[in-house]
Amino acid sequence: MPDLHDGSVTRPVTRASSIQRKHVPMTTTASIAAGLVLLLLFIHITSIIVTLLRFRAGQRSAPQFARGPGVSLIRPVCGLENHIEDTLRAGFALRYPNYELIHCVADRSDPVIALIERLMRDHPQVPAQLLIGDERQSGNPKLDNMLKGGRAAAHGWILMADSNVLMPPDYIERCFAAWRSDTGVVCSPPAGASPASFWAEVEVAFFNGYQARWQYTADTLGFGFAQGKTMLWRRADLERAGGLEALAAELAEDAAATKAVRAMGLRVRLVAPPFAQPLGRRRLAEVWRRQLRWAQLRRASFPHLFAIEIFSGALPALLAAAIAAPAAGLPLTGSLLALGLVWYGAEAALVRAARWPLTPASPLAWMLRDLVLPVLWVEAWIAKDFVWRGNAMRSREPARITQTAREFLARFTAG
Repeated sequence: MPDLHDGSVTRPVTRASSIQRKHVPMTTTASIAAGLVLLLLFIHITSIIVTLLRFRAGQRSAPQFARGPGVSLIRPVCGLENHIEDTLRAGFALRYPNYELIHCVADRSDPVIALIERLMRDHPQVPAQLLIGDERQSGNPKLDNMLKGGRAAAHGWILMADSNVLMPPDYIERCFAAWRSDTGVVCSPPAGASPASFWAEVEVAFFNGYQARWQYTADTLGFGFAQGKTMLWRRADLERAGGLEALAAELAEDAAATKAVRAMGLRVRLVAPPFAQPLGRRRLAEVWRRQLRWAQLRRASFPHLFAIEIFSGALPALLAAAIAAPAAGLPLTGSLLALGLVWYGAEAALVRAARWPLTPASPLAWMLRDLVLPVLWVEAWIAKDFVWRGNAMRSREPARITQTAREFLARFTAG
């Protein structure tokens, strides 16, 4: 009869214990991955719920003004963009009783000048003017274009609106509806509309279910960021911040506006729902350049916040699920499909409730966007040069966190 205490019996137990110990790091990794999946999914769905609640609250009727405070509406215009006649004409059809329109064009040979002059002739009842001239006082061509409009503005409220914003008739009233006593500037992110190509659908995916959702979530948490598409200022506050010229402190005037407002102890607030930007046809190169430029500007202005953007799309959650599912004894393919259905189903619910474009191509556009997001993130840390409306520009020398990230990425990509 064998001795139950000899090595022939105890050695297999020792080997089994050794095997178990080797699996401990894998179990820990899988547990962390599972926790990351749950956390990212919770944040994703919460941000969608927050955005929907904001939209519901914002859909209450905007205030009506018999007279209202005077508003100077400044529109920088450059070139004949898609839907440009529709968006510029909308500025002449606002129901607000006390506003002026100031169109700013830098290049005297710009073909958009003829369109603006025709619209002004067709709407003589609207106080409007066209200012032409190129001023180079900053590295921001749009801001330079608006400087002359700021000097010509006659009223105590300044409303800057990009030429591709499609203004509803109650545009100004809705901006005022978002104003509170602690507000420094009211803004609106763009809501992509009227896509006429697949790449325009991809841009809609960036604008709506991704960027707008995160902006409204941040705004609800009390640290909203300005968006240059629409910016309503009390003139006294803008002058206290240093005037339009002070917005050249950053390459992006909306980043400078955010910092200036916070420095005054005030808040950025968002109009809800956002105003539409009709896109028409878009090419891949256009979408890539625009999204990369915006990513570079966010990295340059808010590097600490940009650093965590890598977790903002679906890909990190899906990669974490690919690690966690096999360790939990779950089928890999089925787990990834289930997570994808919940993730993109929630985005579809947001898009449908917001009445944004929702087509058979939308799910593919959302998935492609989420695949591209990490590539944009890496490229934004590495690249500094970009072109904006024909102007070669360079983001500022990176802050310490930016330099550290660039060194890490350089070593990683070098192998």
